[in-house]
Amino acid sequence: MGRICGISPRSRSPQNALATDADETSPSQQENFPVTDVFNYVEVADGRVWMRPEGVVCFAGDLSEQEQKVVWATHCAPAADLFSRNAPATAWKSKPTWYIVANNYRTVQPDLQRFLAKRMGATTHAVDSSHVPMLSHPDSVIDVVRAAAKAVQRSSATA
Repeated sequence: MGRICGISPRSRSPQNALATDADETSPSQQENFPVTDVFNYVEVADGRVWMRPEGVVCFAGDLSEQEQKVVWATHCAPAADLFSRNAPATAWKSKPTWYIVANNYRTVQPDLQRFLAKRMGATTHAVDSSHVPMLSHPDSVIDVVRAAAKAVQRSSATA
C-alpha cells in the first residue's frame, strides 16, 4: 500500500497507487530508482503476475510469519498488463491527497514514494512499514484516513 491517494468515485474507498501521470506507467516511474527485492520473487504466467511464497517477506516483512503466510495465500495476482497501462485520469491533480510513505517498503522504493507524494502536493505521513501498513500499523493508517476525511469535510463546509 504505502499511500492513500484519493477516494474512488465508484467505490468510495481509499485508493493506493503509484500516482502515475497521463504519460506514465508504473515501470516508467520505477526505472529511475533501484530495483526492489520483490522483483526477484515474481513470475508472469497465465496473464498474471505471481509472487512466489518466499517473496512475501518483501511484501509484508513486518508481519509475523503466520500473518505473512495468510497474506501470501490470500493475495490477488494482478493482470500482467496492469503495470504497463496508463491511468485514465489523474485525480491527484485536482483533489486533495494524502500519502503514507512506507519506509520499509521492498516493493516500491521509499524514495519514489516521497517523490510522488511531493509531486502530488500530498499531506504526507511516514511509517516504518512494508507494503501493508493497514495490517502492521492500523492505528497510523486510520489516523491518516480520519484526518483526510475531516479535512475534506471542512473544505466542503466552507465551499
